[in-house]
Amino acid sequence: MTDKDILTLKLGAYIADSKCTVRAAAREFDMGKSTVHKHVTERLPKLDPALAKRVRDILDYNLSVRHIRGGEATKIKCAKHKSEI
Repeated sequence: MTDKDILTLKLGAYIADSKCTVRAAAREFDMGKSTVHKHVTERLPKLDPALAKRVRDILDYNLSVRHIRGGEATKIKCAKHKSEI
């Protein structure tokens, strides 16, 4: 097993356990979100299909609520801006 394989399994386990976003995993592992995405969507299914399914479900959920999170972030930003005026 290569270092890349081990990293891929660690990324998958981290996302599955914490149910975090790709961005959060990228920050935690100090790498780009595209790299994390590639590891968990292309490499992980070959190494551990069951873990890959769990991670895919989390990624799909995060994608489905992305617009809600963006709205909340905008709401907080606007509230902060209004309080500074």
